[in-house]
Amino acid sequence: MIIPAGLYTIQNNLQYIAVKLLDPATFQVTYQLKILTTALFSVLILGRRLTPKKWVSLLLLTLGVILVKTSSQKSQESPEFNAQRTLGFLAVLSACVLSGLAGVYFEKILKGSQSSLWVRNTQLSFFSLFPAFFLGVLWMDGESVRTHGFWYQYNVWTFGAIGCQAFGGMIVAVVVKYADNILKGFATSISIVLSSVISIFLFDFQMTPTFVIGATLVIYSSYLYGLD
Repeated sequence: MIIPAGLYTIQNNLQYIAVKLLDPATFQVTYQLKILTTALFSVLILGRRLTPKKWVSLLLLTLGVILVKTSSQKSQESPEFNAQRTLGFLAVLSACVLSGLAGVYFEKILKGSQSSLWVRNTQLSFFSLFPAFFLGVLWMDGESVRTHGFWYQYNVWTFGAIGCQAFGGMIVAVVVKYADNILKGFATSISIVLSSVISIFLFDFQMTPTFVIGATLVIYSSYLYGLD
């Protein structure tokens, strides 16, 4: 469990970097590339064979993300702004690779073990403390923690994010073990639509035709991939 715990810890921190540099709608759509990385690692690690329909869905997914990336890179924006967005996309892509690898590895452990889902989640949580503490707290923020204390600038939004991550992690584990891929695809589609609509009101997000086409391709590819 040390391996997926470390991968998930790094992936979560990359997500925070990406959300800081990208709008939520663009992040949510681009992050669906984890379907592609998960499929590729499933072939490499679990020896699965993908049907032609699944390969087509992965191709559509990649095309949709490329369109979303293109729509977000505006020529009228400053070079610094576009550089930040490019860094955000790189963070998302790295998080997708780690998500795919960690997810497949965790699935291999879950389905080849007699331990319960909750025991494995407890182990995963425990082992993730070590990279989070040594790499995150001591190495990255050690001086700030020593100066202001560990709980400096914690507020209701901080605890809300922690709660979402913790509860979401439990849901992901249940999905991996029990849920149907089609239902998972519908959940993904709903989350993309909600993120896009909310971003319009909260972050003044401009929904271009290119973004709509790209997001539609991503949603359809997620649904197509889950079809039996």
